[in-house]
Amino acid sequence: MFSFAPAVDYESYHEDNTWVFAIQDRTVLGSKATMRAVDLIRKKRDGNVLATEEIEWLIKAYTHDEVRDDQMAAFAMAVFFQGMSPKETATLTDSMMRSGNLIEFPDSARRKVDKHSTGGVGDKVSICLAPLVAACGVPVPMISGRGLGHTGGTLDKLSAIPGFSVEQSDQQFIRLVEQNFCALIGQTASLAPADKRLYALRDVTATVESIPLICASILSKKLAEGIDGLVLDVKFGSGAFMKNLEDARQLATTLVAVGTQMGRDVTALLTSMNQVLGHACGNSNETNEAFDVLRGEGPEDLKHITIELGAEMLVLGEVAETIDEGRARIEEVIQNGKGVEQMAKIIESQGGDPRVLDEDSGLLPLAAHEDIVVFQKSGYIHAFDVESIGRSAMLLGAGRARQDDVIDLGVGLEIKHKIGDKVDAGEVFAKVMYNDQGKLDVMKQVLSNSVTLCDDPCAPVKLIEERICKNQIA
Repeated sequence: MFSFAPAVDYESYHEDNTWVFAIQDRTVLGSKATMRAVDLIRKKRDGNVLATEEIEWLIKAYTHDEVRDDQMAAFAMAVFFQGMSPKETATLTDSMMRSGNLIEFPDSARRKVDKHSTGGVGDKVSICLAPLVAACGVPVPMISGRGLGHTGGTLDKLSAIPGFSVEQSDQQFIRLVEQNFCALIGQTASLAPADKRLYALRDVTATVESIPLICASILSKKLAEGIDGLVLDVKFGSGAFMKNLEDARQLATTLVAVGTQMGRDVTALLTSMNQVLGHACGNSNETNEAFDVLRGEGPEDLKHITIELGAEMLVLGEVAETIDEGRARIEEVIQNGKGVEQMAKIIESQGGDPRVLDEDSGLLPLAAHEDIVVFQKSGYIHAFDVESIGRSAMLLGAGRARQDDVIDLGVGLEIKHKIGDKVDAGEVFAKVMYNDQGKLDVMKQVLSNSVTLCDDPCAPVKLIEERICKNQIA
């Protein structure tokens, strides 16, 4: 079981140039002359375990620009190669969470629950999931991110809604959750600022793929939201960050253990990203596909994972006693239209036009041109290179190669088939929505090479592989 370090109440520098840490009933003085980043880097580089006070000092000093980016990059690389103990990981998470404001909601009677996905291609679940859970009476304070590389971002998809504002202050965030049981926003400057800096640094120093750093990044942001429970969608496969099931299981187990030790109820589902989730891959078209689910339509795999994640959230929110009851509640608010009504309130409260939910509203951005990619031979679909599919959408302008890239909200792909389908030569593999002819030819070649056909039949993908909860963490 993870052993979590006590919460820290940080103070500022003393005039004598020391940090003071008030840790429960004891005080530790760390002189800047004796507590040095280089010593902590060396200690971790050599495979030693850092003390609680050392991690707390490092994150506090980094947040206050007393530790340089190059030093923190070296520390991240040391963690990448040497790892962290369970206690170190929990302390790092807590220190990053407490580097900024912590959201506190006035209504403490209702349990607040959020969901986090580790990211994939076609993952628009948050857009339909959040209003459905809110419509069942569980507040969902959801802070999401933008896309980078082959994976999309919820904020970019929400930006396709005319007028919708994801930029909200902490107080506006609290008000929106109180008013609508849900808010869909981006990370504010005051929430987990240490993570915001470290995340950007890891992205350019090849230290992204570290489970302790991933865990601290995810949980520091999510737990700062003021939530009581968290459901994690940890993806694995060719379109996921974690390519194999075992790595995904290790990450999920760590996340559940650390979150539990920090006093939250956390459950994780391990889900396949070996094919695009749903059919749409882009921004505007993904948002519309999420709206289809709210209307009781949409692809079966997208509906299935939305209902399963929603059921888990209702159990953590204590409005359903069992997963079966949770599923029934989610299905009910889809069928009676309350999910659409809830999303309309959310959109209007955040400055958007709720008419966008009408099936033929025409308010979502559309690309000027369409084309198709066809199968070159007949056979059964055995595999997709889902990362290449995501990169194809990025090449059209639907995603970012760099953080400062401007995306085209109207472009995207519609992948027509799933693994196990029998297809014929000349049949449509994908519909392409584009604005720039110059990007089309390269993209179509990448996309054509992203599917593997064989003569023999194969089984469909199992979408949800495993469930991990606190009772399974030894």
